[in-house]
Amino acid sequence: MLRPAKPDNEAERLAALRATRLLDSPPDQAFDDLVRLATTLAGTGRGAVTLVDADRQWFKARYGFDTEQTPRDESFCAHAILEPRRLMLVEDTLRDVRFVDHPAVTGELGVRFYAGVPLLDGEGLPLGSLCVFDDRPGTLSGSQAEALRALARQAAHLIELRRAARELDRHMRDRDWYEQQLTQYSDLLEQQNADLAEQTRTDPLTGLPNRRAYAVALAAAIERAERESLPLSVALLDLDHFKTINDVNGHAEGDRVLAEVAALLKSHFAGAGMAARYGGEEFAVLVPDATLEQARLQCEFLRQGIAVLPIGIVVSGSIGVAQYRHGETPGELIARADHALYRAKNAGRDRVEVDEGH
Repeated sequence: MLRPAKPDNEAERLAALRATRLLDSPPDQAFDDLVRLATTLAGTGRGAVTLVDADRQWFKARYGFDTEQTPRDESFCAHAILEPRRLMLVEDTLRDVRFVDHPAVTGELGVRFYAGVPLLDGEGLPLGSLCVFDDRPGTLSGSQAEALRALARQAAHLIELRRAARELDRHMRDRDWYEQQLTQYSDLLEQQNADLAEQTRTDPLTGLPNRRAYAVALAAAIERAERESLPLSVALLDLDHFKTINDVNGHAEGDRVLAEVAALLKSHFAGAGMAARYGGEEFAVLVPDATLEQARLQCEFLRQGIAVLPIGIVVSGSIGVAQYRHGETPGELIARADHALYRAKNAGRDRVEVDEGH
């Protein structure tokens, strides 16, 4: 037995073979059908699609025998791939010095006839062969040889299709992964933008909406009041003598007072309005669906609540209230509430004043 040599381009050939990912892959009916058709056309009892690996011959499809692989040194097809453009025909193995004492010839298979066509990839590299063989000497007619070559081309195309399908599947999985990463990044960016937007609308010390957020809410409330002919009132609260609180107790205590008043505001108008930090020790309140008198009563309760806050520091607040008038701007409404606040301050502080001007 003559052991088959290895092609000069063996490294490239093996790389191409591994790229197909067909070695040790599950059975494939399409390959099985090609082998069965080849044996029928050639009139042989056995056939296979072989892939010639570095040290073995593995059968992707087989008919008429059970062996899954053999050593490469004992492979007929390893001889066939040495002439990749030719059909290798052995009419009688006992008359061929390469195979006369071959294990497949002298053993259980008793191979006497072999015909194989190399399976070439797109670069012309032989990956294996489509072969037929029998336990009796034989030959192929011209039409049979041409049919075997045609089936080998189909087998080679099938290998390429399977490789392309796996590559496409990999790209699809990669795309899905990248899309998932992009979605996660987009969600994160959206959350960060939402957090940033929230930060631009929120006073960091008190957690209340800031002046900008209040302006947006007030504009929307005025639009609703006009559209649905509903009352709307606003109030401005200023903590009395707050500079003195800071000077006597320190700014940290002043910040604590602001936070405690903010918490009271938040609970007092929860679900029935909106409170915001307007600047410094001043807060703004939005009271939708409330007449001037209703808003005054709510603000009076608020003033009393501020006076009894259990924070160890005496705190009071002056409040000015105004009701929206048809057609006026947010600035005009706030200006009237500010005017009422000014009167509350001038009248002695710690009180609620309303703007009833016409």
